[in-house]
Amino acid sequence: MSRSGRTDGKTMGWMDLLAFGRAEIMALHKTWIAFFITFYVWFNMAPLASTIMKDTGLTLDQLKILATCNVALTVPMRVIVGMLCDRLGPRKTFCLVLWSMAVPCVWFAFATTFTEMLISRLILSSVGTGFVVGIAMTSLWFKPRDTGFAQGVEAGLGNWGSSLAAITMPILALTVLGSWRWSVALSGIVMFLYGVYYWFAITDGPKDAVRSVARKAQAIEVSTWGDLLKAIIWTIPIVGVLSLVVRTVTKKGFITPDMSYTLYAVIVIGVCYQVWALLKVNIPILRKGVPDDDKYRFTQVGTLCASYVVTFGAELAVISMLPMFFQKTFEMTPVMAGLFGSMFAVLNFFSRALGGYVSDRTSTRKLAHMIYLGGVTGGFVLMSFINAQWPLIIASLAVFVCAMFVTGGCGTTYALVPFVKRRITGNVAGYAGAYGNVGAVVFTSAYMFLTNSQFFLMLGISAAVVFAFCAIAMKEPEGAFAQEYQLSSVDEELMSVKVS
Repeated sequence: MSRSGRTDGKTMGWMDLLAFGRAEIMALHKTWIAFFITFYVWFNMAPLASTIMKDTGLTLDQLKILATCNVALTVPMRVIVGMLCDRLGPRKTFCLVLWSMAVPCVWFAFATTFTEMLISRLILSSVGTGFVVGIAMTSLWFKPRDTGFAQGVEAGLGNWGSSLAAITMPILALTVLGSWRWSVALSGIVMFLYGVYYWFAITDGPKDAVRSVARKAQAIEVSTWGDLLKAIIWTIPIVGVLSLVVRTVTKKGFITPDMSYTLYAVIVIGVCYQVWALLKVNIPILRKGVPDDDKYRFTQVGTLCASYVVTFGAELAVISMLPMFFQKTFEMTPVMAGLFGSMFAVLNFFSRALGGYVSDRTSTRKLAHMIYLGGVTGGFVLMSFINAQWPLIIASLAVFVCAMFVTGGCGTTYALVPFVKRRITGNVAGYAGAYGNVGAVVFTSAYMFLTNSQFFLMLGISAAVVFAFCAIAMKEPEGAFAQEYQLSSVDEELMSVKVS
């Protein structure tokens, strides 16, 4: 029997999701629910923006600062959590995320000052790391031929958390519980309880399977000296982008220049530590020499990082502002604006899974990815023309088309992640995921100084640049770990360590 439990040699399809008796399908469902809850908590603030402003007296600038902080720490934390997945396993790592992030969620719910809200939201931004863990867990349960589709389903359903938050948080706050604070706190409590369930409900892959473990947990491993330089270049923005958050907050007058200098110093130390860790891990490996069959091109990681900037990064930025955009542009109530604003993310299950499915079924994964990047470019350019004179149904259709390509592009991106180097899939997923948040931080920071039309146009131009980069630098994965189909359990035992 294959690792995925199939004996018929067929690839996984949509109807397989209903096969609840299969262990890998149940693992998929348990994992997307965990991911779903983290995204629900992550985006439980945006649909309540106007309510929070009215209740607490926050200004629009303060709310935008909170939206920026809401994606800030996810950037470096996705890399760290990716490394933990490769060392501890995704089950333990996911539970740590679910438990620890419940604390700042409840803290934000009952914060009484802007400073408390700022700090708690900044810490809570780390909850976005749940995506990396879900990708790592899915890669352990499914074979390469099904990985793109399975990860698309997991990520797509998980991303629905932001959509459901946009729809239900206003209802919970204004109708059911009568308090935005208790609505936010309840989401954190549910997340903690699900973490307890997840600890006992799942294992890191099938019980009789094996899990490859990365040799080091401090930094990603590379194959050549040139790749080490590339890794340093691509790693610096993961922490360095936080300086943009500090600059934005300082420019808006929410922290003093003296405090900003201290924060800049901390960021520089963080960047230096990242570079030192890369050198410490890789110099001994490179001096010894990397076997040809263990090499990979770091440029592949770079193309995935860039792709995720303009797909998931843009998605996060748009989700954070879209409910308010609909509310102001078309004079909607908060509940209706949340409903229409959720359209950008509500397609995640279908379109993201479709992107992975298309990538799995086409003869060239690169071509599928390039088509989606082209659609992202056109979709955002189209959205830049939306204004109050547009019929609401036409504006909604434009958002729908753009969302199909953006979320589908996330699926084609992560369908390629396991094909870089399976032993370090967590690290690769962490890098790509982190760059999604690099994009979100850059885009949300830029949004503070742009009109809605300029914002969408900026996203379209960014996608066009990434399209050109991937067209030149991305290579089609050829026969990536296809030999695993022929490996016996004894062979795998010799190559890996058993799941603890």
